[in-house]
Amino acid sequence: MQGAGLTARELYCRRGDRPLFGGLDLTLERGEALHLTGPNGIGKSSLIQILAGLRKPSDFLAAKGEGFSRGFVDWSGSVALLDGRLALDEAVTLDRALAFWTALDGSEKLTSKHAETLGIEALMDVPVRYLSTGQRKRAGLVRLLGQQADHWLLDEPLNGLDADSVIVVEQLIADHRGTGGIAIVASHQPITMTDATALDLREYPW
Repeated sequence: MQGAGLTARELYCRRGDRPLFGGLDLTLERGEALHLTGPNGIGKSSLIQILAGLRKPSDFLAAKGEGFSRGFVDWSGSVALLDGRLALDEAVTLDRALAFWTALDGSEKLTSKHAETLGIEALMDVPVRYLSTGQRKRAGLVRLLGQQADHWLLDEPLNGLDADSVIVVEQLIADHRGTGGIAIVASHQPITMTDATALDLREYPW
């Protein structure tokens, strides 16, 4: 695939009265990866939410006295988000919780394959509320894969994972990029993504 999968212009973000970052432009072509780095509190998760359409870019004062403006985000293709909010029913088993989403995604036949890849096939009879942090993260990745989205937004995808699981996630990202998908990853942990662009939001003060 060729051409831009993501175009974002003049992204500004504040949390309450506190400016986080501003004047950020992004262009990513299909198959590329962006690694958001830096300490907590600088706006990595907020940027992920803006790119996912869950948060609007903040208004900013335009140049030449033209009043207030707002940036924009434009994706070519569908986008899936994995963050710390696991959208799985805590009261039911993992199998049933995933089944709710796979029915909507039309990915029932893929669920067992993804669960095996991520090493959670033996946990399907366990209620979601009993899963550890790492198990929850892997369940979230099964849900992400089931969405079959063109592009991925991953907020701290390695939290709670052991070394073997980290390697699996890195390979999943590489495979996804190999099909032309974009991966944007916010992570304070090292993650291997070949030819990924690193972005530290401290370089975009507002």
